[in-house]
Amino acid sequence: MTWTRRPFAALAVCVLLLAGSAGCGSGGAREDAGSATPVGKILEDRDQEGRPYREVGQEGAPDVGIEVQPDAAGGWDVRLSVRNFRFSPTGAATRAVAGRGLARLFVDGRPVARLRASAYRLDTRLVPRGTHHVTARLYADDGTVWAVDGEPVESTADITSSEPGPGISPDAVSRRKARTQSADTGGRGSPGGAGGAS
Repeated sequence: MTWTRRPFAALAVCVLLLAGSAGCGSGGAREDAGSATPVGKILEDRDQEGRPYREVGQEGAPDVGIEVQPDAAGGWDVRLSVRNFRFSPTGAATRAVAGRGLARLFVDGRPVARLRASAYRLDTRLVPRGTHHVTARLYADDGTVWAVDGEPVESTADITSSEPGPGISPDAVSRRKARTQSADTGGRGSPGGAGGAS
């Protein structure tokens, strides 16, 4: 009789295992909705501050365009246009979420601002007389740089500032100009021109 009990015991264990795995499957679906899944692949490449690039596929990747225009007060209005990207609010969790994060603004390679919105006023003291490169680069909330094809997701605009000299009227501000560089001049710019200045 002991040999007949073993098959029943084995059958009972199999039924419990099958029922348990079915129950785990439904609980696991709820768990995945709230847990972080890996986004992209961390590369060895880093930005000038040592932050690693987070490579994502080109389809659905975040994208940014930049437009810089002089304002009436002598500063510069910076406008970013983003695609497949949302700015995270202050205090967001420090983890990478697909298509979310912040932008960092650089003037001639120096970081000047962290942006959680698409508009910013660049003070004139940060842009003295001459030609300067203003770059917006997208970062995930964990500090990694969004990248596509090994290049950071960024866009750069060249601006030229001419300060009025003695005897020059205040309308000299109108001589300042800005234009957005093409996408192939450094990093991944916004193809299809999301709003570059002419």
